[in-house]
Amino acid sequence: MTVVLALVVFVLVSGGTYLLLQRTLTRIILGLGLIGHGANLLLQRTLTRIILGLGLIGHGANLLLVTAGGRAGTPAFVGDEGPFSDPLAQAMVLTAIVIGFGMTGLLLTLGYRSWQLNRHDEVEDDLEDRRIARGEHPLSRHDDNGDGDDGNGAVPDAPGGTA
Repeated sequence: MTVVLALVVFVLVSGGTYLLLQRTLTRIILGLGLIGHGANLLLQRTLTRIILGLGLIGHGANLLLVTAGGRAGTPAFVGDEGPFSDPLAQAMVLTAIVIGFGMTGLLLTLGYRSWQLNRHDEVEDDLEDRRIARGEHPLSRHDDNGDGDDGNGAVPDAPGGTA
């Protein structure tokens, strides 16, 4: 699935960016393809792929925002004739680029620190999450009503095991 999505994105981008991006439908398909491939990378276990996936999702969202802005027109506040271009979409994309740059810098810093400490960039599972995924809630094993009493008169925090 990843190879197919990567191949589709490669064909769309390498087929002549200028000619492909003149059509609105092509922009929408390319933006959704970037978001889909980014979501696939985001679900991987390595931190490098997670960072790349977030970047692709951001670029796909920016492309969709530019597409939503409509066709290029005359600049706003200049001239009186013709359709005006919408500056709101461009301002939103510029803001999204700045936020994405800051987020990418932070994630790269955290990834580098993780590499220094562990010598790998694989994200480990949380043991508590695994227990909850199996259906074992922490309170359901011993304590049925949440009062700290496990049913045999012993309170776990009390010295000597009795209340």
